[in-house]
Amino acid sequence: MSAPTPIQEFFSSPAQKFAVVGASNNRTKFGNKVLRWYVDHGYTAVPVNPKEDTIESLACVKSLSSLPGTPAEYHVSIITPPAITKSVLEDAHKSGVKFVWMQPDVDSPEALAYAKEVGIRVIAGGPCVLVDGIPSSHAKL
Repeated sequence: MSAPTPIQEFFSSPAQKFAVVGASNNRTKFGNKVLRWYVDHGYTAVPVNPKEDTIESLACVKSLSSLPGTPAEYHVSIITPPAITKSVLEDAHKSGVKFVWMQPDVDSPEALAYAKEVGIRVIAGGPCVLVDGIPSSHAKL
């Protein structure tokens, strides 16, 4: 039996809780599409956006440190401009988040170096949850 891929491991979280940083009320933006993917596939997902109160009828939190329960229980998808991604990772680290998926075009060398320095596991460099995500009925390995 082969070892699970990072994407399989991302979806194998015991709590099956996900936060979507950069979630948007604009249904044409990827931040909204990614949030809807999680919900449509049966996952618990929390939108993270400092300017919104609700997105897709879900209560929105302003930062990862504001997630309900323990932020460390969440795996995080990031859909932000590359210039903001490092600050999202700093919030993730401070909150105890251990695993993030940087959706396409949000990573930067600085953000990747920071994640490595503080020990945050990262999926980056191109895969997208909209294409490569695992439906919840298949997530547990």
